Amino acid sequence: MVDGDTLAIDGARVRLFGIDAPERGQPCRDGGDCGAQSQDFLEALIGGRQVTCAPEDIDRYGRVVATCFAGGADLNRAMVRAGHALPYIEFSRRYEADAPANPRFAAPWSYRRTATGPPRQVSPRAQSAVQNLAETRERDCAIKGNISSGGVRIYHTPGGRSYAATRIDEGRGERWFCTTAEAEAAGWRAVRR
Repeated sequence: MVDGDTLAIDGARVRLFGIDAPERGQPCRDGGDCGAQSQDFLEALIGGRQVTCAPEDIDRYGRVVATCFAGGADLNRAMVRAGHALPYIEFSRRYEADAPANPRFAAPWSYRRTATGPPRQVSPRAQSAVQNLAETRERDCAIKGNISSGGVRIYHTPGGRSYAATRIDEGRGERWFCTTAEAEAAGWRAVRR
């Protein structure tokens, strides 16, 4: 167990897809270490059972990002439902309906940005992802408008095959849309696949 959203399996780190658990040392709103509690809960949830994972992606650190199961239970979903992780909607809305109304901790992505201590080196892509997430939450617009390497403007809707892997870089002219009509009016087309 690495933390509340990362497992160590056969020497490799596997990041749980679609969720973000509090960082180690991240305080709960009512006191305590929510990061440690999250890690302890995940360990208890697994309970020594065999874990199987269905890979979904590879992250920028080279980790497999997967949906993992123990005893038939979706660990990713169980962490969100129990309030020990939040849906990471920048990458997937799969667990959004499972989120508690009042989380016990600040959003981990916000905490990482504001945590005290030495500044972390954050890549421009990660900074863009955090900004995209904030804008998406504010506007509740989940359609991703990206520009292909050939310059074609394509939009991706939640649940689509390449939605989770699509990253928006507003510096390149990519953007978010609230409706497919808005995307099409702006000159974007639906992904073909």
